[in-house]
Amino acid sequence: MVYLNIAQVLVSVVLVLVILSQVKESGSGLFGSAQSTVRTRRGLEKTLFQFTIALSVLFIIVSIISVGLVSG
Repeated sequence: MVYLNIAQVLVSVVLVLVILSQVKESGSGLFGSAQSTVRTRRGLEKTLFQFTIALSVLFIIVSIISVGLVSG
């Protein structure tokens, strides 16, 4: 159970860092900017976006497993 808590903390820290690195790339403030043009993600931006989704799913899975072990 301690391993799950450590994994959850590590995943959350990496997730925050990845999200913050995406905000820096957009060149605007913390909440981003309204862009009137539609564009696709390419290269590193696309990889970071997909990595963010994977980390979010992993965080949710670890959280559910952790809660299941505590209550069970």
